[in-house]
Amino acid sequence: MTRPLIFGVLNVTPDSFSDGGRWVDATAAIEHATELWQQGADVIDIGGESTRPGAARVAVEDEQARVVPVVRELVARGMRVSVDTMNSSTAARSVEAGAEFINDVSGGLADPDMYREMAANSAKYIVMHWREHSATMQNAPHYVDVVRDVRREITQRVAEAIVWGVDPSKIIIDPGLGFSKTGEHNWQLLAGLPELTRLGLPILVGASRKGFLAEFAPDGAPASERDAATATISGLAAQASAWGVRVHNVPATRQVLDVWNRWSDAGQTRSTASSTTASSITTLHPGATA
Repeated sequence: MTRPLIFGVLNVTPDSFSDGGRWVDATAAIEHATELWQQGADVIDIGGESTRPGAARVAVEDEQARVVPVVRELVARGMRVSVDTMNSSTAARSVEAGAEFINDVSGGLADPDMYREMAANSAKYIVMHWREHSATMQNAPHYVDVVRDVRREITQRVAEAIVWGVDPSKIIIDPGLGFSKTGEHNWQLLAGLPELTRLGLPILVGASRKGFLAEFAPDGAPASERDAATATISGLAAQASAWGVRVHNVPATRQVLDVWNRWSDAGQTRSTASSTTASSITTLHPGATA
């Protein structure tokens, strides 16, 4: 078993819920990305448009001006890059600049050309569960069974992407925690990750600093106070066979996942040793039961 990939969040936006405005300047963004990389991020996930509840849309030209130069520089420095975008033209320019992943929070619903673009380029495609844009997504989230409903709806998105020519081996799914979902929906989805893994696709979990974790921080505390809860979820997501986790605080999650990895390795070593011992006993004493 290997630990999930760590996607380090880099918001080059003025209005993201956790760190909006801190990395809008390209130089500052590149410095922060380098710090995340040195701290153990496997991929830098760059977003040029906030998708927090209530956020307004950003002009595509503005999104690309924020994102593409940073992508180009990070790739030149040897980093793996993901771009968080709902726009096919931004996806195209980002892949041209070297992005390895396109992280589409709309799952292809926001831009009718996204599937066509992802079929034509070489990047891996993260398809998130999504119902509405940020301005209205929390108006009335309703599910009969959130795990089954999300599984059905995201399966439909994946099927349509494949019909448009997207290579199934390039597709990763994300249950979309916090997007048209209540806190209870989020917890049910996390507990239901094993059911989602049965789709046979890699799963990215993005719980970092989201509002449903506020109960684990002091009242009125900044979103960064939710990092311990986020890291705990990263460890539990690893246990549930998640492929990746998307986080703001890379060192906290990296430490938890490194501990989980050592634990898992030790368990496999012990299991192999026990099997070898049992085989030796049977060979030396035919009919013996280990």
